[in-house]
Amino acid sequence: MTVEPKRTNIRSGARWEPIVGYSRAVRVGQFIAVSGSAAVDANGALVGEGDAYLQAKQCIEVIGDALKKAGAGLGDVMRTRTFVTDIELWPEIARAHQEAFGEVMPATSMVEVSRLIDPAMLVEIEADAVVVGD
Repeated sequence: MTVEPKRTNIRSGARWEPIVGYSRAVRVGQFIAVSGSAAVDANGALVGEGDAYLQAKQCIEVIGDALKKAGAGLGDVMRTRTFVTDIELWPEIARAHQEAFGEVMPATSMVEVSRLIDPAMLVEIEADAVVVGD
């Protein structure tokens, strides 16, 4: 008899979750996928307007909070994907990423997109994690 891994949906309470029909993160067994995370605080307000570095730091904080709720942490991240509205801002965003993941060194991508859901958002980051030995 094969036992299927348990699925846990992690919600953040963001207003978009029920509208779009998604979870902030989903954990199945040892794998965790964190949805694209924008630079918003617990009240849904944008953090760091006009500042790509501060926005990237906030995106990573949102990811970290979701991972914690899923029983993991930033050290478990194996891949990130970063979406930016202006690729020229890459050094600021990369600095925030390096500060959070410099020891972890996950696989990563950074791509320019034409726009995010809020025109004031400069960056959105998603992450995949694996909890080893869990």
